[in-house]
Amino acid sequence: MAKFLAELLGCTLPEKGASPMFECRSQPHIGLRHVTKQRPTIFGTLIEKPLGDHNADKMPQTSPFPAMYGSNVYNKNLYKAKEEDYEGLYYHENNLVSGSLEALIEHLVPTVAYYPDRTYIFTFLLSSRLFIHPYELMSKVCHLCVDQQRLTDPQADKARVRKIAPKILQLLTEWTETFPYDFRDERMMKSLKELTHRLSTGDELYRKAVQQMTQTLIRKLTTLSQYEEALAKINSSVTDRLTVLKTKPQSIQRDILTICSDPFTLAQQLTHIELERLSYIGPEEFIQAFVQKDPLDNDKRCFSDHKKASNLEAYVEWFNRLSYLVATEICMPVKKKHRARVIEFFIDVARECFNIGNFNSLMAIITGMNMSPVSRLKKTWGKVKTAKFDILEHQMDPSSNFYNYRTALRGATQRSITAHSSREKIVIPFFSLLIKDIYFLNEGCANRLPNGHVNLEKFWELAKQVMEFMTWKKVECPFDRDRKILQYLLTAPVFSEDALYLASYESEGPENNMEKDRWKSLRSSLLNRT
Repeated sequence: MAKFLAELLGCTLPEKGASPMFECRSQPHIGLRHVTKQRPTIFGTLIEKPLGDHNADKMPQTSPFPAMYGSNVYNKNLYKAKEEDYEGLYYHENNLVSGSLEALIEHLVPTVAYYPDRTYIFTFLLSSRLFIHPYELMSKVCHLCVDQQRLTDPQADKARVRKIAPKILQLLTEWTETFPYDFRDERMMKSLKELTHRLSTGDELYRKAVQQMTQTLIRKLTTLSQYEEALAKINSSVTDRLTVLKTKPQSIQRDILTICSDPFTLAQQLTHIELERLSYIGPEEFIQAFVQKDPLDNDKRCFSDHKKASNLEAYVEWFNRLSYLVATEICMPVKKKHRARVIEFFIDVARECFNIGNFNSLMAIITGMNMSPVSRLKKTWGKVKTAKFDILEHQMDPSSNFYNYRTALRGATQRSITAHSSREKIVIPFFSLLIKDIYFLNEGCANRLPNGHVNLEKFWELAKQVMEFMTWKKVECPFDRDRKILQYLLTAPVFSEDALYLASYESEGPENNMEKDRWKSLRSSLLNRT
């Protein structure tokens, strides 16, 4: 995985165990322009976002965790002091920092007098999949709810059921809204139906609440399936650019400047795609991408049946596609003047992406322009005014653990918090770096302590990073949508790496014997391919 991340980032990674977070000292202003109307999204209706606080604040809460979200580092001496150990849960300064898996599961289940803190609910539902399958956790939660409240007893006190039912429904609602993809598993749906049936029997109010929760969940899962089908259709329609060149006369081929000559508009359409794809990434995918066998688990299947991070992977693939599209558009033109114009156009697009807060498209464009087949075009670059590009490269400089980028990201995040318009709320992180940060946090701290307790202190920090992402992905794109431009960005054929080199050599001839040999080899293998 570390090798994968290194190739993805194209930069030197910190040593294993190093802190992925980097404190920033300033918050730059990020330029903005006027806000435009909201429009439908690229693939139709978006997945519905989690609702508000569901009146959770009115319910009994666990102890607050004021220190958990104020620091990015852990106190290595934390466990040396004598602290409270309560029924398998370990607290330090009123903060829950570890516990046995069974105790943490019980801590998740509400009672008549207790409802878990929403921060704990999110953190545990996110991290528990490192130790137990979601369907197994659901089964245990249902079992505890039924046994503790004697829901199987036909003579159960109806007044007691009325008191506990809203809290159990509240927990299930938070689970289905925040982690809906868990319920693509039929075993999850079976447990959910069994428990909700017990709660709603004989009470019309609860029956309606269960029906609403179930319908919302089904809509989300249906929308997800439609999105995945749309992605599959798009991917199947993409062909190699070289094939198109061989079958279609150059005079009738389109390029990016014939589709969109305005860099501001193209940056806005890129933001549509970014926000659309971000919105479908489930928080659990960040955990499941790195899930490994729990050393205390005897199941040798090693959780392989729920190692699912398809939407996360699709988003990384989009980054790669955009990089190759940029390189293709630059290498394809025959005339040097035209190639220089395309480079300057993408520099302006990248600058507008920075102003919007779309750092992922910004980095993909820079990556495409730094690919070897593009960077070797010295005569073309000689015609380009590179001052603006140099500034953008400085902003995304990987040195000091991407210090400049992290400073800009913090500025965009602060702007989002105090935003007065939808446009000001946009924060699209450089996604590969976000994955790297979460990966090294996961690798740098043990999941379990020597006594077998779950290291919840680690998972508070992990949940903090994922929750920030959850806030970013909820933003609706405020820009007008241009179907023609979006279609081109998503489906226009791109060159493979070899085809890029061939186009580059055709534009500006080989400079040494190594390049000459490669050029001959490529011409032989690619142009004669049937």
